[in-house]
Amino acid sequence: MYVPEPISKLIEGFMRLPGIGPKTAQRLAYYVLTMEEEDVMDLAKALVRVQRDLCHCSICGNITDRDPCPICSDKNRDRSVICVVQDTKDLIAMERTREYNGLYHVLHGAISPIEGIGPDDLKISDLLKRLEDETVKELILATNPNIEGEATAMYLSRLTKPFGLKVTRIAHGLPVGGDLEYADEVTLTKALEGRREI
Repeated sequence: MYVPEPISKLIEGFMRLPGIGPKTAQRLAYYVLTMEEEDVMDLAKALVRVQRDLCHCSICGNITDRDPCPICSDKNRDRSVICVVQDTKDLIAMERTREYNGLYHVLHGAISPIEGIGPDDLKISDLLKRLEDETVKELILATNPNIEGEATAMYLSRLTKPFGLKVTRIAHGLPVGGDLEYADEVTLTKALEGRREI
């Protein structure tokens, strides 16, 4: 079946996105054809801006449009607590609870020998530098409750013991094998309340 090259390129582009298969990509591409030109241009500009105008916060590793990010810049946040998350989507999920008022550290992944991801591939050395600041009293390990997340939490727990910090792990109010980004606010709030020292 003949498909004009601009449409096939657009379908290929959509298929690069996670969770988008050939049929969904085709539906999206043909939907773009029905959009007003102004809306298509706005979408294209938004895609370009995401790539061009965002960076990682030099303190916590969060994705931001200014450095340092608004969370690290906020003087009202509790600087004695750092919550360690795997990625920015997890940070956003924690922020939705409105229960946590400390700082964050984004690892940008989890230890996974099967995928060839080791401790040196994560932002662990940046975390250790932050812990040298004696204002930090507690480290909350909020990695995902799956094998990789648990391995990462245990590794960080052992690695940070010499700092004399209180190291806690969020409670397992979250389903094992699940991801923080899909948890609702109530579940995350309960998980924060039930965290325990490890």
